[in-house]
Amino acid sequence: MSILSCPSCGARNRVGAIARGTPRCATCKTMLPWLVEADTASFDAEAAASVPVVVDLWAPWCGPCRMIAPILEQLAAEHAGRLKVVKVNVDEEPALGRRFDARSIPLLVIMRDGREADRILGAVPRPVIESRLGL
Repeated sequence: MSILSCPSCGARNRVGAIARGTPRCATCKTMLPWLVEADTASFDAEAAASVPVVVDLWAPWCGPCRMIAPILEQLAAEHAGRLKVVKVNVDEEPALGRRFDARSIPLLVIMRDGREADRILGAVPRPVIESRLGL
């Protein structure tokens, strides 16, 4: 369960893993930026979205990870309803790091229909991420 703030009215919305559809503000019905944190227990439900999912494998001590985080937040906001960002802290969730063979971070894994479609290694510029996502 995540709390997402509406960019239009500021209302705080409680959002669970939504496999079908995308989250909307309960107050004004605006599409919400879909950026959530996942752990081993919640990951499969979070990654099974009806829109493309960017899995951000990161760690708090990683400078390039901190550089790419605002880009992912912007993309989630600008493409609300068409993109989901799932953040995974590999220090806290090493099993997910191993599952994706994350030998270096940041690692962005692009998933479509619950399957890995592409991966981006390192802190790349925003246009590279957008082109790989087809945005």
